[in-house]
Amino acid sequence: MEASGKEEISVEDEAVDKNIFRDCSKIAFYRRQKQQLSKNSTYRALLDSVTTGRESTSFQIINEATKLPLLAEVYGMERNILRLKINEETPLKPRYEVSDVLISKLSTVRLISCSRNTDNLILSNEKGDLKCHITANPFKIDLVSEKEVVMSINSLGQLYFEHLQIPPKQRATKESEKSISIDTSQEDQDLGLWEEKFGNFVDVKANGPASIGLDFSLHGFEHVYGIPQHAESHQLKNTRDGDAYRLYNLDVYGYQIHDKMGIYGSVPYLLAHKLGRTIGIFWLNASETLVEINTEPAVEYTLTQTGPAAAKQKVRYRTDVRWISEGGIIDVFLLIGTTPSDIFKQYSSLTGTQAMPPLFSLGYHQCRWNYEDEQDVMAVDTGFDEHDIPYDVIWLDIEHTEGKRYFTWDKERFPTPKRMQELLRSKRRKLVVISDPHIKVDPDYPLYTKAKEQGFFVRTHEGSDFEGMCWPGLSSYLDFTNPKVREWYSGLFAFPAYEGSTDILFVWNDMNEPSVFRGPELTMQKNAIHHGNWEHRELHNIYGFYQQMATAEGLIRRSKGKERPFVLSRSFFAGSQKYGAVWTGDNTAEWNYLKISIPMLLTLSITGISFCGADVGGFIGNPEAELLVRWYQAGAYQPFFRGHATMNTKRREPWLCGKKHTHLIREAIRERYTLLPYLYSLFYQAHVASEPVMRPLWIEFPNELETFGVEDEYMLGSALLVHPVTEPKATTVDVFLPGSSEIWYDSKTFACRRGGCTMKMPVTLDTIPVFQRGGSVVPIKTAVGKSTGWMTDAPYGLRVALSTKGSAMGELYLDDGHSFQYLHQRQFLHRKLSFCSSVLTNSCADERGHFSSKCVVEQILVLGLRKEPSSVTTHSRDGKAEPVAFVYCARTSTLSLEKLSLNIGADWEVHIQ
Repeated sequence: MEASGKEEISVEDEAVDKNIFRDCSKIAFYRRQKQQLSKNSTYRALLDSVTTGRESTSFQIINEATKLPLLAEVYGMERNILRLKINEETPLKPRYEVSDVLISKLSTVRLISCSRNTDNLILSNEKGDLKCHITANPFKIDLVSEKEVVMSINSLGQLYFEHLQIPPKQRATKESEKSISIDTSQEDQDLGLWEEKFGNFVDVKANGPASIGLDFSLHGFEHVYGIPQHAESHQLKNTRDGDAYRLYNLDVYGYQIHDKMGIYGSVPYLLAHKLGRTIGIFWLNASETLVEINTEPAVEYTLTQTGPAAAKQKVRYRTDVRWISEGGIIDVFLLIGTTPSDIFKQYSSLTGTQAMPPLFSLGYHQCRWNYEDEQDVMAVDTGFDEHDIPYDVIWLDIEHTEGKRYFTWDKERFPTPKRMQELLRSKRRKLVVISDPHIKVDPDYPLYTKAKEQGFFVRTHEGSDFEGMCWPGLSSYLDFTNPKVREWYSGLFAFPAYEGSTDILFVWNDMNEPSVFRGPELTMQKNAIHHGNWEHRELHNIYGFYQQMATAEGLIRRSKGKERPFVLSRSFFAGSQKYGAVWTGDNTAEWNYLKISIPMLLTLSITGISFCGADVGGFIGNPEAELLVRWYQAGAYQPFFRGHATMNTKRREPWLCGKKHTHLIREAIRERYTLLPYLYSLFYQAHVASEPVMRPLWIEFPNELETFGVEDEYMLGSALLVHPVTEPKATTVDVFLPGSSEIWYDSKTFACRRGGCTMKMPVTLDTIPVFQRGGSVVPIKTAVGKSTGWMTDAPYGLRVALSTKGSAMGELYLDDGHSFQYLHQRQFLHRKLSFCSSVLTNSCADERGHFSSKCVVEQILVLGLRKEPSSVTTHSRDGKAEPVAFVYCARTSTLSLEKLSLNIGADWEVHIQ
């Protein structure tokens, strides 16, 4: 069965008028809250109702106008975290609470009541350095850390909670109507209580209005970040009335930049930073959410000895953040820091760390909608070899299937998929194929019929399977919120089930916001029904998260738990980092999209999702050669590195833009492969220690105010500063080198620069402004192969950049690059590389790890060595010393050691005298 009425589905169904998306003025629950809060309805905490359980302290909150009670619960948690939950005390029916995002059972710590009366309650952790001051009337909570009030909750009186109501048709008498939380006279004012119109769509709300909201005041904070995904600046902006940041996962083809509309993914997590402290707010809610931000200076007065007339004025910033969600409960985690590193660990203790990726996935990926057939795939593969450009993965979009039926192959275009994969395997390369959540309505398609028979599709509110238009035409949508659906879907990746698949095939989940062509805002109706009888509105933002979870589990299961999966997902939520990678979606081949990709990726990185990237070259349109080169140069230094283009664009494999530009793209990709040991080590740190791979400068330099708003450059780990060129025909770039006590080395010329200043750097088209931080050691590969698989035994080099004190530190992580043996059998090497007192030492950083490697360090480059040495010797663990030939360049103060043979897994020293 084709699309209804034989309608043709094309890219035009996705490329739509932006007016089909709502702004805040068209969102009923937002309008209701703005109107009601103008009436100053207050809440009071009933502190005589306090009960203390094993895990939490709870008390009632009552709305002074309606007298309807809420139940508040405060939890102390390990790692300086507080959790606040607010729900109806006796709801008509259960309200939705997000599950599966938080990892296992969270560890709580007992909060002690320090002081309590009917007006105030003070709770404290055991150390006494974190206190929660609860004021009864009006209800307010102040969080005090180390004697400083860092955050206040409901200090603006914007707590808002719409209680579930009996539908109007079921209300027996007018008397019952008087007890509801919102006067029904509002229905005449288009507040969308039970029904909401948008365009040609009507959203019928079986449960009525159920929105929630709460304000947080962050004291002393001017800089706030997070809440992806928006094509916006890294530092969040003030929101004027009607211009809130929207968190609502949508398929927005060629999204507008510098816009607060929601796009493909949502992480309801905000960070605030100031000198001396970083804090976070994690709002655990999967329904449509809006975030208002207002930062302004607050003047404080300090009395002097001469009295009030001579009061000293001090300006201290405060940022007010208001969260507004359509449904669910208030469930918020308050992360008290105090450092950026502390915040990353606190957040990952809730939602998990970045999954350790297989090494191949850190190489270069070549994608297009679509490679036409097996011959096209192999021609592109051969093209990389003929032009001496490394790559690891080729991708197939929807056209590889039989009529957009996922888990199938087009029999004419891809008649022998296993043979094609074996040819790729012989080159030590991989294949990624697409698998979207919509399933073609077709009684002859076994996957559809099996899912339908078992009731595995999302349903309409009338009870039939939900059907909407997408690439295959009329489609039903798998209900990934159902654990049984996820288990079944995971099983589809087993080799016997997925005919034509092999163990080098990995997966791309696209269109999983979910995208529904011709649906309201190109997505699913909010009153569609999921597992547990929950409406789609309650869990919209977590739908794609669940598909990626099921896909990753399927790839693990097909290897019987032995191999790491690789799954790229367009839609995501808090915790998606546990399952793979994400990207910035359908960007455009224009310079401003290259520029905005940097803050977009920085925001993803600090909110837990380290494995992120943007389509190199821009998905939509045809990039000019200069833009394509600059985008490859930027992408080479970002976590996920994939070139991609939509159909009807000119082919743009790296060798098609002329000899000169091909050379520059080749050099950028080869530099990526050279840096893989460093990148892989960074991903290990992201996996075990929650440190982002790609970092805004303020993370590495938290006490330098000048870094707080920088978004045109970033740190890759702690050692490399990258400033991509994002302007056409640029001849210079202004590179800010942070840290007045730091020194930086140009990675190409080795020229040394002092930190704490902005330098005007001349650039040509072959320039990638990258600086290595003094005091760091960066491990590299000295030889680049056709793919990561050819580089397993390639020698290492060490780039040692000395600090002002003549020292440096770094590390190298190494394992088999593909299995879970690093985790289950501790098969890994973790080496510490240090330079101190003219001695470079390779020692063990983690005694638990054991892994055999043939690899040797054959090259060492020391930057910033001010004096030519008289001798250089290597010293093995048994004390044996060997002289080493060296080359010293006085002009650049560099020492170069070549043709070494020092085993990477052994302890040794290099003495420079």
